[in-house]
Amino acid sequence: MVRALLILLPLALTLYTFVDCAMRDDSQIKKIPKWGWLLAILFLQPLGGIVYLFIGRNRGPKGPKPGKKRILPPDDDPDFLRSL
Repeated sequence: MVRALLILLPLALTLYTFVDCAMRDDSQIKKIPKWGWLLAILFLQPLGGIVYLFIGRNRGPKGPKPGKKRILPPDDDPDFLRSL
């Protein structure tokens, strides 16, 4: 059981940090570019993921900044639906 945890925990950490880094906006990643963090996470397992969690990312929400207006498709846009 302990051996399985020693294998699965670093794998889960690597997978989580890789997906988290890939999904974040470039403005939410610090120190080095996104592609650099992705390579570090993949090749420096699990140290790359740990360093990314503590140094490489801002703790804010994922996605575009709150000030930016999100573009809605016509079927979700209330203004467009009102004009029908």
